[in-house]
Amino acid sequence: MDNRYAIIMAGGVGSRFWPLSRSEKPKQFLDILGRGETLIQQTFRRFKKTCPADNIFIVTSSDHKELVIEQLGIDPSRVLAEPFRRNTAPCLAYGTFRILKENPEAVIAVTPADHLIVMEDKFSGIIQNCYEFAEKNDALLTLGIKPDRPETGYGYIQADQKRPVNGFVNLLKVKTFTEKPDLELAKVFLESGDFYWNSGIFIWNIKSIISAFEKYLPDTYSVFEEGKNIFGTDSEKSFIKRIYAECRSISIDYGIMEKADNVYVMGSDVGWSDLGTWSSLYQHSTLDKKHNAHVRGNVFSYDTKGNIYNMPPDKVAVVQGLEDYIVVDSDDVLLIVKKEEEQNIKLYLEDVRKSTGDKHI
Repeated sequence: MDNRYAIIMAGGVGSRFWPLSRSEKPKQFLDILGRGETLIQQTFRRFKKTCPADNIFIVTSSDHKELVIEQLGIDPSRVLAEPFRRNTAPCLAYGTFRILKENPEAVIAVTPADHLIVMEDKFSGIIQNCYEFAEKNDALLTLGIKPDRPETGYGYIQADQKRPVNGFVNLLKVKTFTEKPDLELAKVFLESGDFYWNSGIFIWNIKSIISAFEKYLPDTYSVFEEGKNIFGTDSEKSFIKRIYAECRSISIDYGIMEKADNVYVMGSDVGWSDLGTWSSLYQHSTLDKKHNAHVRGNVFSYDTKGNIYNMPPDKVAVVQGLEDYIVVDSDDVLLIVKKEEEQNIKLYLEDVRKSTGDKHI
């Protein structure tokens, strides 16, 4: 039996990509890059290079289980449906205990469903190295991304450069985790050379992560441990619905990674982005001579610069005089926002909800 497994977390709502990302079809189920594949399809394909397809589990909202099956052609038993959103710790406890029932020797890679990896072959090689390390060590390993700018939108990991792991390139003990810094602190991190962006991609053996749950999140551990023999049976759905009502909403980073003392980081440069905003998508788009990104649609632009356009394929748009704007048309919603103000999109979305209900959400 191949012990390599993967858990793809696909429960996010992607509200920063509204109005394309909607409650019935969040961004992980969209071809947000205009490349002929949705983000979750890209992620699934990428991890099929590093572990058997039958060993990949998707954790998603119960509302989107059928969408996952439709887009990936995956066995329904490999799609774990969460009845409520409870952040990443319960999500990963669910996936971990489900895999434990099947293979107590598993080594598991964990990844969000909606990230971009440009250098896929290099990424696959790094993940294979991570599997090899995690298989033989009691360690919680995270993939760190070498920063190329003082980014304030990502968390940071400080690596102990004096404690490299023999036999592995760029594998270091973690000293500290830092939440999203302000610009000045981000500049200090970049200049020091000791810091990596926190990718949210993890690799560990199943014994290490279950031990960490027991030690650092005993409440979460106990409710899932109670049903360890129920996973993979007809009673799993009702059991999960009951215990999720009891689960605390907490991230795996805050609940375990920032507290554990056996955390390591594998430094990498693979063309990674979490695609968290329209601006991050702009950074990975092909630009015209005026630095406009035409993601989708037929746009005629005049006296414009630095914009990102996403239009329905059957619509023609004429844009004049805009600079550094996001212009997105999703048929029933038109969004025109300055890129520097895109953090307010969530606020605008709530105003729309209050005024028109959920039909545009």
